[in-house]
Amino acid sequence: MPEFARPMPSKKSSQRQGQFYRVRNQDVLVPDGCMAVGHIVGVHGLRGEVKVDLYTDYPERFAPGEQLMLGADLVEVEIAAVRPHKEFLLIRFEGIEDRNAADQLRGLWLFIDENHAAELEEGAYWIHDLIGLRVVGEDAVELGELVDVLITGANDVYVVRLAAGMQRQQELLLPAIPEVIKAVDLDKGVMTVRLLDGLLEPETAD
Repeated sequence: MPEFARPMPSKKSSQRQGQFYRVRNQDVLVPDGCMAVGHIVGVHGLRGEVKVDLYTDYPERFAPGEQLMLGADLVEVEIAAVRPHKEFLLIRFEGIEDRNAADQLRGLWLFIDENHAAELEEGAYWIHDLIGLRVVGEDAVELGELVDVLITGANDVYVVRLAAGMQRQQELLLPAIPEVIKAVDLDKGVMTVRLLDGLLEPETAD
């Protein structure tokens, strides 16, 4: 897993150009040179805490004193306090002291500079690098475009929008396992896959 805009009081605001990615069924504008690490999905309590859905395998970057960039304007915010809550983190930022202030942050994304990203293990990829890849079979047949990544408990699932005329179904769900994902070439923008039995719905007669 990889490691968006209402303004708020800040130390710095520096808007950049960016690119839209499809993540968990929503379009996300990721500014150039940045990586999304969290999404503010709600508020909690009355003291300014926000509920953050993580988009990183490194939750330690969400520690008191750490700085993140908020929203498409890349407003710098500093974490004042953090604690786990179910599958989320509850975070309070410096200067956000009550529920009304926290509610203004709902829906915004949290970013880091890509130069601060953790080093990935071999064979691991950032989600924003995968979105948009052409997906082809081992026989070089064009299958479609990778449009989403679903984070599950066992393994990630790649959502492929099938090319016109492929099948009656519009999307193909590929488990991100070595038996299926055979090669990823980011330079060429291509993912090569092996289709296991049952992944594609059989065509039916009219």
